[in-house]
Amino acid sequence: MSYDAIVLAGGAARRLGGADKPALSVGGRALLDRVLDACPDARTTVVVGDRRATARPVHWTREDPPGGGPVAALDAGLRRTTAELVLVLSADLPFLDRETVRALLTAPSAPTAPGRDAAPGRDGAMLRDPDGRDQPLVAAYRAEPLRREIALLAAEHGTLTGLPLRALTAELDLARVTSRPLASFDCDTWDDLAAARARIREHGSVLEQWITAVKSELGIDLTVDTKALLDLARDAAHGVARPAAPLTTFLVGYAAAHAAATGADPAQAVAEASRKAADLALRWADEAAADSAEQNGSG
Repeated sequence: MSYDAIVLAGGAARRLGGADKPALSVGGRALLDRVLDACPDARTTVVVGDRRATARPVHWTREDPPGGGPVAALDAGLRRTTAELVLVLSADLPFLDRETVRALLTAPSAPTAPGRDAAPGRDGAMLRDPDGRDQPLVAAYRAEPLRREIALLAAEHGTLTGLPLRALTAELDLARVTSRPLASFDCDTWDDLAAARARIREHGSVLEQWITAVKSELGIDLTVDTKALLDLARDAAHGVARPAAPLTTFLVGYAAAHAAATGADPAQAVAEASRKAADLALRWADEAAADSAEQNGSG
């Protein structure tokens, strides 16, 4: 699906004492980079805010004057896009995921009821958080009606500065996409930031969050069978020696990369390399156990 992305990253962050919110980190990665990870396949990505280092290339712009509010910022970003569908995101969503983005992008053309055709006049889709609140800065809009409504607002008010987003979205026909528990979580306060940092380290999710962060940091997009790799590390540690665990998983990754370079499917290459190394670790352990039993018997 072809779309452009606009990320609004120029707010004043008053509830954070004017801190540079997009640069604040959760799980060792800047909030802005975490949001950019959720839309890696955008044809063009425009960030409305001050220039800064980002994990992937983006286009930069600012509303005029700076600090003009979300509608003015959205207009500035929209002027740099050409796709018929535009994803609009705020830069403070640490848990936004690609599945949520995909749901937003597909919702405007989804059938309105079972067995019925898509509604051609639908203007976009907006995320609705678990508490039932609409999130206009986690949304996908069709560019033409969005430009039309922005132009009408500018004509009516003489300026876009200071206008609330509801003045824009109230006139659009938007589908609602129900948010996953954390997809709409934003960091408006220091307490929010602390909560996000605590959530990312919770026992049930820390490995998934860590693997996702490492893949983003290394610039790879690969399905990781965490259980298989952990089982391999356990077998290598117990059957050979503790230092064998990280070294073995490293070698599995190297072998998989080599296989992928020759045309093999990366995920299958990891699975095959893991299987071979795990079998070797088990044979190694069985041999050591047999030798130990023999020595004890002879003694």
